[in-house]
Amino acid sequence: MAVLPIRIMGDPVLHSPASPVEEITDDIRALVADMFETMDAAPGVGLAAPQVGVPLRIYTYAYVDDDDQPWRGVLINPELWIAPIEPGDPDPDLESEGCLSFPGERFPLRRSERVRLTATDLEGRPVTIDVDGWRARIMQHEFDHLDGVLYVDRLSDGDWKTVQKIARKRGWGRAGVSWMPGVDDLEG
Repeated sequence: MAVLPIRIMGDPVLHSPASPVEEITDDIRALVADMFETMDAAPGVGLAAPQVGVPLRIYTYAYVDDDDQPWRGVLINPELWIAPIEPGDPDPDLESEGCLSFPGERFPLRRSERVRLTATDLEGRPVTIDVDGWRARIMQHEFDHLDGVLYVDRLSDGDWKTVQKIARKRGWGRAGVSWMPGVDDLEG
């Protein structure tokens, strides 16, 4: 297993839809193991294959449920259904997100409160996940990566302008920029 570099906003792999996984091979299993190691080192609660430069519809996740039970998994070729999003502006204290592909920053973003995903696990078995709250936010965020959408792409105009200023100042927003968890310090 290895920690992989994480691509930063502007790299083309982050802004293009990922391809379906046709077959679960040893290479896919090794990629998933590396993704878990990278996600843990970052540290993050989710990591999509495009974030490590692989344009496939795979993401890993890790969270604790309401009963303090840890959940870790991988979703291959997921499909997402969301409950209607409540209208209104996001609460900056309760509805903020960060992203390993725009590290060190958080911005408010309204998401659906409940989601259902169907996918395949690493053994090729079907998986269905129904989650709400923060866990639903994780699933929507990672699913967006598979469609070439970063959470900063969904922000209000004012926050989008701030994102652009930060990206320019840090030399982001172009192909080939990445950071290495455990090596680079990119906290704001």
